[in-house]
Amino acid sequence: AQVRAIRNFDLELMMGNWHVVEYYASSEELPEYACMRSNFVFSSEDQHITMNFSYIFAEDPLREKLQGNITWLIPDFGTPGHWMHTEDIYEGIYNTYVLDTDYQNWGLIMHCAEKKKHPRYLSALLLSREATLGANVVTFLKEKLPRYDIDLSFMFPINQTSCEHLMESSKDDPLAYIVNEHQNTQDNFKVVNKP
Repeated sequence: AQVRAIRNFDLELMMGNWHVVEYYASSEELPEYACMRSNFVFSSEDQHITMNFSYIFAEDPLREKLQGNITWLIPDFGTPGHWMHTEDIYEGIYNTYVLDTDYQNWGLIMHCAEKKKHPRYLSALLLSREATLGANVVTFLKEKLPRYDIDLSFMFPINQTSCEHLMESSKDDPLAYIVNEHQNTQDNFKVVNKP
């Protein structure tokens, strides 16, 4: 199915802090994450969108916060809900689509790598402004995913409780939750941790 970004998208309203309350990844051997947060910033200077994200591994007794970021550009301002990664990760194009959002409470974004002939849907993030999202909203948003060959049995809830006092990490693990099968490419990422 052709992926379509949300119509009449208001970029500015999407910016700011979100909790990632559910998460899908096409590579299933994922560790469990908790306390995953995203902060979106639009820079009018270079017209780039940056998502700074942080998370912990659920099993980590130290609750060490890992962080990184992703930067996108908007290839066509006529469809501002379609973003393209500025990092050169794949041979091919790496796209992000805002599938739906009401800006105030919830959002749904999907990352896809379009390689030569086979589109590959890597991950989907179900976003909430609050730490929890009503079950009916979660169901409504998840129902938008199967048309993109996303198997909902691989949507994992992300625990957002006791996330206030995490240990600040000395090491960065950029994009690991998306490109975990490409560990060797991590050295190519330059991560800027903005205070």
